[in-house]
Formats: sequence, C-alpha cells, structure tokens
Amino acid sequence: MKNFSKILRIILVMIIFYGVNTQAQNQPVNDVTTPLHLMQPNYPTPYGAPAIDSVKAVLDKVYNYLNKVTPAKVVDRNTGEEITDFSKLNREAAFATSDFRLISYEWGVTYAGMMLASEVTGDHKFAEYSAERFKLIADLTKFYRENPDMDVEGSIVHSVLHPRALDDAGAMCAAMIKTSRAGNHAEAFRPVIDNFIDYIHNQQFRFPDGTLARNRPQPNTLWLDDMFMSVPALAQMGKLTGDDQYYDDAVKQVLQFSKRMFNSEKGLFMHGWVQGMSVHPEYFWGRANGWAVMAMVELLDVLPKTHPGYQDVLKQLQAHVKGLAKYQDGTGFWHQLLDRNDTYLETSCTAIYTYSIAKAIDDGLVDARAFIPVVILGWNAVATKINDTGQVLGTCVGTGMGFDPAFYFYRPINAYAAHGYGPVILAGSEIIKLIQTHDLYINDSSLQLRLEE
Repeated sequence: MKNFSKILRIILVMIIFYGVNTQAQNQPVNDVTTPLHLMQPNYPTPYGAPAIDSVKAVLDKVYNYLNKVTPAKVVDRNTGEEITDFSKLNREAAFATSDFRLISYEWGVTYAGMMLASEVTGDHKFAEYSAERFKLIADLTKFYRENPDMDVEGSIVHSVLHPRALDDAGAMCAAMIKTSRAGNHAEAFRPVIDNFIDYIHNQQFRFPDGTLARNRPQPNTLWLDDMFMSVPALAQMGKLTGDDQYYDDAVKQVLQFSKRMFNSEKGLFMHGWVQGMSVHPEYFWGRANGWAVMAMVELLDVLPKTHPGYQDVLKQLQAHVKGLAKYQDGTGFWHQLLDRNDTYLETSCTAIYTYSIAKAIDDGLVDARAFIPVVILGWNAVATKINDTGQVLGTCVGTGMGFDPAFYFYRPINAYAAHGYGPVILAGSEIIKLIQTHDLYINDSSLQLRLEE
C-alpha cells in the first residue's frame, strides 16, 4: 500500500509537469512571454571567460608536442648517432631530426613564450625547455669559437656566430636575455648575447637617421617586422646592463618606424615602406602588425617611465591597440589583411594581438574595460586551432614583402609554420594572468569587467 501511494504521487507529479510544460510550449514566443534578450546566440567561437585549467591544458598540449618533436640533441648526420662529447664534433654535426629549427626568430618567440608560461603557471617544465636548448646552443657556440677551423658556412650554429640579418639575432637575443635574467646559465649565455646585440646595435644596415633597414626587396626598404626583430632585444639589453644607449635606440626605432608606416586614420601599420617610392602602397598585413604591437609592449615592459620617450611610445601603442580592435572579426580572429574581410582568418596574428593587448591590460597601459572582451574572444578563437596532437593550425607561412593584394591573399597556411607556436604560448600565459587578476562576469549576455566597489 505504501509503495502504491508513492507510485501514485510520482504519476500525479508527472501529469502536472506535463500539463504545465505543454501549456508553456503552446504559448507564443513574443516580447511578453519570453525574455528574448536572454536567448543564446549561435556563436561560432566559445563566448565568455575560459577556465584557467582549460587554458593551461592548451599550453600543456602544445608543450608536449614541441618537447617531443624538437629534441635538444646533436647527432652525426651520416650515422644518426648522438654526439654528447663536443670535443668529437665534426663537420657532419647537426641537430637531431626535428619538426622545427632550434635557431630561428620564430623559435626565439617560442623560447620567450615558454619562459612566460613557467612564470605564470609555476610549472618549471616550460622554462627548462628554453634553458636546455639555449645551453646547448651556447655550448656549441663556445666550441666553434674556440675551434675556428670548424666554423664553416653551414655549420650548426653559424647564424649565431655570424648573424646576417635581424632575423638571425633579435628574437633569439631577447629570449636568451629573459632566460638569463631568470637565473639560467647567465655566464654561459653572455658571450652569445653580446654577439647578437653587437650585430643589432652596430652592424645592421640603417638609414642616415639611424632607422634599421634592409636592401630587399628594394633598396632602402623598411620592414615592419624589424621593429620586433630589434626593439625587444635592445630593450632587454637595456634592462640587463642598465645602459641607456639600448633604451634610446629601441625608442628611436619605434618612433621612426611609426612616423613613416603608421596610418593614423586606420590605426594600423603598413607592412613595407620603400624610400625611393613616390607613393607608398599600404598593405596592412596581420602578422607584421603583430610584430609591431608586441615590440611596443615588450619595450614598455622594461623601459623606465622616466625615459623621455616613454610617453610617446605609450601613445603609439594605445593608438595601435585601438585600431586593431576595430578590425577583429566576429569569430574572434583577425584577417590576413586586416582591413580586407575577404582574406582568410589567420591564427598567428590573432595570438600575437591576444598576448600583446592582454599584456598591455595587465600592465595598465590600456583600458581594461574596453579591451578585455577583445582578448578573451581572441583567445577563445585561438584555442579552437590547437589540434589533438598539439599543433597550431591556420598559420600563414613565412612571408616576404609584396605590393599587390594577391601576394597576401594567397599565402599558404601550414601546421609546420613555426610562427604560430610562440604566440599561442604567450597568449595563453597572459590570458591566465589576466583572468587571475580581473573579475570577469556576464551581464545581459555580454562579457564585462566588474569594477571594485
């Protein structure tokens, strides 16, 4: 009898629920019956602040992939045997087979990203990745410097010993200084750092006013990329040594590049500027704008606020961030050509902007309320491009300079484009920092920063 009464009550509740539910279903959906403003949009990208654990999981996935496919080993290229005793190095010495080069500007960004990830998460494996590989490079450089007969074109660290372009020196130098400042092998790294900075500060071709330039693809050409290939290294050297000449040079590069290449109406930089052209074609390439905004953020991170150029660099950064935010796609990505929505959505520039603007927020350089939603959406977009293996998808391959739209429109994308990995690690790390230090919430379906009472 007791069980029968219980069953009867359950049936009664089900009948009442069914009746109420049927009545609700029969009601028309209109402004009176339904809070339409709370209806969920069909977002193509996850919306709202991610959980810190989910961001860390992305960083771990990328780390696990890179640690596996970029071993810190030297082998004999003929036999494949590992060489651990560098006194036995021969001209067949090479880095072990890898998906990516251990010495490149792209990997300089990756090393810097690993250092930041370690700092933010407290997980030492990230810093060990950079320290182990930099120590290997420093030890190899020492051997070749002491054995000049082995220092031939194509040797394993030839570009470290004899940089020929800012690409060879800048990003690697900045990351090595950061790794050294964190307490890793400072004495071993210093000769390599000094060699890199000597090339940047004293040997690279410049305009008469001191602006760093190249003679390709045209004579007397400015590459926006070179703001990043020089400024962070100069800034870090200023921090390392306390010598203002490096800060002065870094500030000069930012302001003189900006004077020639920044479109103040759009808030964007053109990719290239050729001195001999009577007009200057403006192609606002995504990744180059990323190099520029990251260079400014990295400079302001260490530049003393009392430096006479600090406020000018800060104003330039703020103008650029405002311009970049205007061109973010609804998916959270930015386009290959920023002002051309008919170009593809590109991952590396999205990751660089996410990192750079998030860092600018965290450092109090731009308005947090205005730009936090931008970077959270940017990270959510980037996170969708990490596959199960830990590869970064949707990254434009290495790109020179062109003066027609087809050149930029049809650049290939590839999972082995090294440019995407460091920016993803940097972006995820800075997003964790941002979430830890800012109170984010949803108000009427939109992401907002909650202000302190």
